[in-house]
Amino acid sequence: MTTKEIAHQLVSYLKQAKFEEAQKALFADDAISLEPKDSNIPTFQGIESLIKKGEEFRNSVETWHNLNVSEPVISKDYFAISFTVKLTYKGQNTPSNLEEIIVYHVQNGKIKQEQFFYQN
Repeated sequence: MTTKEIAHQLVSYLKQAKFEEAQKALFADDAISLEPKDSNIPTFQGIESLIKKGEEFRNSVETWHNLNVSEPVISKDYFAISFTVKLTYKGQNTPSNLEEIIVYHVQNGKIKQEQFFYQN
């Protein structure tokens, strides 16, 4: 698949909250996930590691209030999306707003790397 096809397919999955399905279909076996350096979240490598990271995050959420995913901005081997969500974490009464930009690197027809940009 081309970068454009992957980008649009990923956006479709994310808008439906099909996170694990997206990873299994679109990510390389040795994909890397990078968070901001000041987030204290380690780098994850390998599809199984990324899937586990996603499961742990989703398991920390009590309620998803809304989810918004932008259309992708695409270049040759990269694309970026804006991802915003309002959610309530387990054990908290007040919803949180997450706003981030995610940049993806595509290589050999699969997502090789995702990198998150947000303020803590």
